[in-house]
Amino acid sequence: MSGEEIELVRETFASNWIAPLGPNVDAFEQEFAARVQTKHAVALSSGTAALHLALRGLNLQPGDEVICSSLTFSASVNPVLYERATPVFVDSEESSWNMDPALLAEAVSAGIKRGKKPRAVILVHLYGQSADIDPIAAVCARQGIPLIEDAAEALGATYKGRAPGTFGDCGIYSFNGNKIITTSGGGMLGSDNKALIDKARFWATQARDPAPHYEHSEVGFNYRMSNVLAAIGRGQLRVLGDRVNARRRNCAYYQKAFKDLPGVAFMPEADYGRSTRWLTCLTIDPTIAETNREKVRLALERENIEARPVWKPMHLQPIFKDCLCFGGGVSSRLFENGLCLPSGSNLSSKDLDRVIKVFRRSFIST
Repeated sequence: MSGEEIELVRETFASNWIAPLGPNVDAFEQEFAARVQTKHAVALSSGTAALHLALRGLNLQPGDEVICSSLTFSASVNPVLYERATPVFVDSEESSWNMDPALLAEAVSAGIKRGKKPRAVILVHLYGQSADIDPIAAVCARQGIPLIEDAAEALGATYKGRAPGTFGDCGIYSFNGNKIITTSGGGMLGSDNKALIDKARFWATQARDPAPHYEHSEVGFNYRMSNVLAAIGRGQLRVLGDRVNARRRNCAYYQKAFKDLPGVAFMPEADYGRSTRWLTCLTIDPTIAETNREKVRLALERENIEARPVWKPMHLQPIFKDCLCFGGGVSSRLFENGLCLPSGSNLSSKDLDRVIKVFRRSFIST
């Protein structure tokens, strides 16, 4: 927390407006939309809820196919199953670790040939870095396929000067406890399409029809954000730039400390934008380093330092074993060799030096 949140929370308690909805929710939506430069936004209980409502707006039918990034967290794909559709996975490109535009074009063409034109593309912006949006958006535009941007990990990043999540039909964001700013739990759906946002807001509030009594003609969800959490979000949004700078400093600190270690390569920063470095991610090539990701991770764990493998690709997950995947070698290799280091915005140089000491020692002692 920055310290600014507590005053907004005190005001919320003083007003006795604690339940979902309220003036902080309205203000958070407006302030967030202005920050990322989208016309409309609706504050929700999670980024997953935002993605679910975005997909629900497409009126998916059982068996419809939705193309998804393979290298991501399962929350980027699970809502496809909520709507009884079928995910099709696309591998990453080496230069950004994000969806490969050429493989996307291949997946779209293959789907059309099978008589299964994709109903949507869910593009994930991974680990704080925007995907290469222009060629991906061009593929979608040529075929009239809606583009949903999952920017849950990339709030504060840029692509050619603009915020990821504002190029497609809609963008989803997360304020989960591990994100670059947090409301403890929460998310946002943004779009220039007012009708889409209005419908999402209706569904998220139990789809209650306008009437003096409780009237319902559609299935609804309990997906709205509370007034208290929105107050926290408003305070967090004010320090987003500071959080981005802190994460980027962490990454630069690690890069300087490990520049002489053989086989260590950091997640590239694509030249089309600015990454937040939400997590500092690197790979360890065991053929050069004579150690591997897992040995280093366990060395850190023994010193009570948590590091994690990068996301296990969706096409390797048991639940999605029968789904189509275009490519797969890049994300599989990144998972096998990739490690996410401690990256919190409040890490001190002392904290970072402790991680670095154990990391380097794990190389020397191998």
